[in-house]
Amino acid sequence: MVSSDETVRMDAAAPPTSKPRGRPRSFDRETALEKAILAFWERGYEATSVADLTRAMDIGAPSLYAAFGDKRSLFEEVVRVYTARYASFADSALAEAPTSRAAVERTLRDAVGAYTDPDRPHGCLIAHAAINCTTPEVADSLRDRRNATIAAFEGRIKDDIATGVLPAGTDAAALARHTGAMIQGMSQQARDGASREELEALVEIAMAIWPRT
Repeated sequence: MVSSDETVRMDAAAPPTSKPRGRPRSFDRETALEKAILAFWERGYEATSVADLTRAMDIGAPSLYAAFGDKRSLFEEVVRVYTARYASFADSALAEAPTSRAAVERTLRDAVGAYTDPDRPHGCLIAHAAINCTTPEVADSLRDRRNATIAAFEGRIKDDIATGVLPAGTDAAALARHTGAMIQGMSQQARDGASREELEALVEIAMAIWPRT
């Protein structure tokens, strides 16, 4: 028979019992971010809801907010990563090509390949996200990015005019804006189903009208 003193000692030695606490679901941030890129790329900014994102990223809304902030903050990160990972061809061409003409041709040809890649949504995420975007801060940021690309081409064209690579009367601003229109237009046509071959034919026309000395 166990004495009352022994019972007290046994109770004191026993570990306290408690209900197991729930743990937040863990996830790979980079994998979730890539899924967010694809979701915005496919639907655009305005049409992609937080519910769409949580389904695509396979995480709950609390995890999304904790890891990425709100929808706008997530989109800003998506654009930065998308640009570096999938749309750096203009920056690379401008930095590496010997002339503005070579930079434009390389950019357009690389854009064709990127916009018609069968393994990804067609077109450009930045161009598509801007369509019907009613959030001023997002629309302004996307417009600034597009205009920055046009300005970079204009700067290279002016350099070539100054060194005699292009004729003195070349309209640098119009030529750069034509390049921007080609990039943005090919993005939309790729989303509308234009093939790589059809877009490459447009590049041939664009380069045929490029001014020469």
